[in-house]
Amino acid sequence: MTSFVEAARREKLAELVKRGVVPFAYRFDRTGPIQAALEGFREADATVHRLAGRLILLRSMGKTAFGHLEDRSGKIQVYFKVDAVGAGQYEMVKLLDLGDVVGVEGPLFRTKTGEVTVRVERFTLLTKSLRPLPLGKEDAQGVRHGELSDPELRARQRYADLAVHPEVREVFRLRARVVGYIRKFLDARGYLEVETPVLQPVYGGASARPFITHYEALDTDVYLRIADELYLKRCIVGGLEKVYEIGHDFRNEGMDRFHNPEFTMAEWYEAFADYDVMLQLTEELLSGMVQELFGTTTLERHGATLDFKRPFARQDYYLLVRETAGIDLARVTEVELRAALKRKEVAEADQLSGAKLVDEVFKHYVEPTLVQPTFVLDYPVALSPLAKLKRGDPTRVERWELFIQKREIANAFSELNDPEEQRRRFEQQARLRAAGDAEAQQLDEDFIRALEYGMPPTGGVGLGLDRLQMILADQSHIRDVILFPMLRPE
Repeated sequence: MTSFVEAARREKLAELVKRGVVPFAYRFDRTGPIQAALEGFREADATVHRLAGRLILLRSMGKTAFGHLEDRSGKIQVYFKVDAVGAGQYEMVKLLDLGDVVGVEGPLFRTKTGEVTVRVERFTLLTKSLRPLPLGKEDAQGVRHGELSDPELRARQRYADLAVHPEVREVFRLRARVVGYIRKFLDARGYLEVETPVLQPVYGGASARPFITHYEALDTDVYLRIADELYLKRCIVGGLEKVYEIGHDFRNEGMDRFHNPEFTMAEWYEAFADYDVMLQLTEELLSGMVQELFGTTTLERHGATLDFKRPFARQDYYLLVRETAGIDLARVTEVELRAALKRKEVAEADQLSGAKLVDEVFKHYVEPTLVQPTFVLDYPVALSPLAKLKRGDPTRVERWELFIQKREIANAFSELNDPEEQRRRFEQQARLRAAGDAEAQQLDEDFIRALEYGMPPTGGVGLGLDRLQMILADQSHIRDVILFPMLRPE
């Protein structure tokens, strides 16, 4: 149903068309963005500027009108006067609405209140807004408070959220800078960016439930990838000794503050390296990134001062579990693990077994203590079917995870390159699948064949960009750092 306000806008649209105005223009040549005009302003400068943006404020007072025009760089006041634009065009001001995209032309001047303003000599309607934006009002600090305040509605109508909240646009500009920094960092160290399949005949590289689709031409089911890992390792086998990929992965799992079924990962692999080399590289990447983006290595986030200065803390997985849960993983029984989870009121404790019990104990006891950037090293072998055994301890693997603000941000291995051992690990995963574990990994014969040709010693890292962005942009929900997140149907 069309509202009264929308109906009024459509009446204005009809009137514009009647007057021969094209309400949805093809082009407008600007002299530059608004911020550049503001920064270049000089008193008594008669330079004519051509600026364009969205009209976010308009006040008419007889033969004059003031408004605010906003583009991606900032906003500027615009001043319409009947003597300057002519009576005919001034009548068109009455047909403008908030949200319209307008181009203006004229010199800049400073008002009595000191505000740099465009003295409009000509203006052009570029796009008529038929639905009112929930612009709201700005407070004294320039923060906009409007009708679009519900978090889910903002995510669902991200186009409106971006249009009315400049700070949201900054979140996604920061995200682009983060991705750009990672590319620059890895490129400078000789890494090659590659693209691997999103549709895969066998999924792997992580323990997760996949999305399944059907490829009609081959009459076969395929999977949306859950990780990039196995194809990137194939590249290592083929002689591409340093590779990385930044792309989307998909997991058919629940949604919450930290999980979206479609998410972005950066993964990189290096031949002749191990997990320690990857640790130092990741530490250098993140410390340098924070310094470049914020001019400091300390960030205030959610009541904590996060220190990204190198070196980050290093902690042993088994020792952390012992200190927080009072459990010795070298001797623990499943009964003791379940009892520990029940003390944390984990409802599904009785349904868990094996490695999942250990993982849940870690999540409930250890993760809440890991606020500062911390590498947790040397995981139980049952949790890591793609990692090499730890030198000197066959019950553990050379794996670390990086935690910041109580959440895993990155994961790395000394990559398993023994094809026979990899087959045994996959077969163990197959037994778990047969026992009902939908997240256990599949047996990938082609990947084993690749390993049989010989993969050099390799270190690899997977970095979750969405969670990292949550920290850097100081956001508390993953949907606030993804432009168009998955949401429940309206």
